[in-house]
Amino acid sequence: MIGLRRRRGLGRWLAFAAAVAFGLVMLIPFALMVSTAFKPHAYVLEIPPRLIPEAPTLDNFVEAWTSQDFGRYFLNSVIVAVASTTIAVTLGSMLAFAFARYSFPGRRLLFGALLFTMMVPGMVLLIPQFVLARNLGLLNSLAGLIVVYATMNLGLNTFLLRGFFGSMPQEVFEAAAVDGAGVWSSFWLIGVPLARAGIATITLFSFLAAWDEFTWAIISLSDKNLYTLPIAIRSFQRAQATEWGLVFAASLIALAPVLVLFVALQKQFVSGAFVGATKG
Repeated sequence: MIGLRRRRGLGRWLAFAAAVAFGLVMLIPFALMVSTAFKPHAYVLEIPPRLIPEAPTLDNFVEAWTSQDFGRYFLNSVIVAVASTTIAVTLGSMLAFAFARYSFPGRRLLFGALLFTMMVPGMVLLIPQFVLARNLGLLNSLAGLIVVYATMNLGLNTFLLRGFFGSMPQEVFEAAAVDGAGVWSSFWLIGVPLARAGIATITLFSFLAAWDEFTWAIISLSDKNLYTLPIAIRSFQRAQATEWGLVFAASLIALAPVLVLFVALQKQFVSGAFVGATKG
């Protein structure tokens, strides 16, 4: 009995040590990025690297924000990410509610087709997306980015939320129907409030996917005034002498809205992450 307890205690300590080691592996690169962002350019590549800068400065942040029209790119990213997230979350919620609560011809086939779109690598779709966007006049525009990003996130949003809506008690909707509630009332007044954890989760996922996307933006945009933050950050990387202090400072500026959104939605996100994929 004592040996079994010792083995269990040793197992817990090993699991704790593994978790700490994994956390350090994840945090050390981020800590170096933060440290480099506050270093003067002359100390960025010092050997050995110093985690705490000897003379911290905000010059990199000031230069990153004021150079190369960074503020315009930040605003472009905000517009694209907010608009595409709003569309993807709204349409995904409606589709998930329909697939979960109602029976109609072809429901399984349509849902299977929606899931199939999640299995296709994004790089495979670049050429078809480009041709379709060109034919629809969506190239070189923020509207084109919004449409593509919303479409990219629609399948995952529907998949996750379908589990939330499907797990809700049918009696609640039947009682609402007796009181005269229609489909829209049931969705907005009952379904959406009960699924707020799932909606918070897909909101964060959708915003992050649109905020960080680089490939489609660099392919579809030719007007520099329409560039988004990932392209702006890449502009600091030069073939001859990359200014890593500026790159990391710009990256931290770009990270701020994501952190704010996560803090605002963290309670719902923690309780709702991946739950929709395991329900119903």
